[in-house]
Amino acid sequence: MNVGSICKRKVVTVREHDDLTATAGLMRANHIGYIIVVEPEPAGESALRPVGVLTDRDIVVSVVAREADPRTLTVGDVMTRQPVVAQEGSSVSWAVREMRQAGVRRMPVVDLGGDLVGVLSLDDVLDALAGELLDVAGSLRQERRIEAELRP
Repeated sequence: MNVGSICKRKVVTVREHDDLTATAGLMRANHIGYIIVVEPEPAGESALRPVGVLTDRDIVVSVVAREADPRTLTVGDVMTRQPVVAQEGSSVSWAVREMRQAGVRRMPVVDLGGDLVGVLSLDDVLDALAGELLDVAGSLRQERRIEAELRP
């Protein structure tokens, strides 16, 4: 199983210079606590390269807890730069190890050229593993059913 097969392809993105308060509103409107900060490719293509990530926790720890005025800040003032990313062909086990080592629950997914294609979360991994475990359990049940039919 690779990262590209289970990641979410619909990703909400913002730019580094975007207003922090507006970005928090975007996160609220989309019911997300993680947003990828991107910059367009230098060649002007439609491809986007992840340059950072912003979480609801970043906003709480870096803005609210410090009593900073969010209206004076941009995404770039608060975001985590150079996020850990996974290539879409990477194994899920590799991605989980990287997440554990970095202490994160989500990571941008990029293609071979480094362009954003999705986001992988531990929820995605759990859903995939649960599906695999259901398949294993179903195989065991089916084996018993066939055995009972063949040898009553």
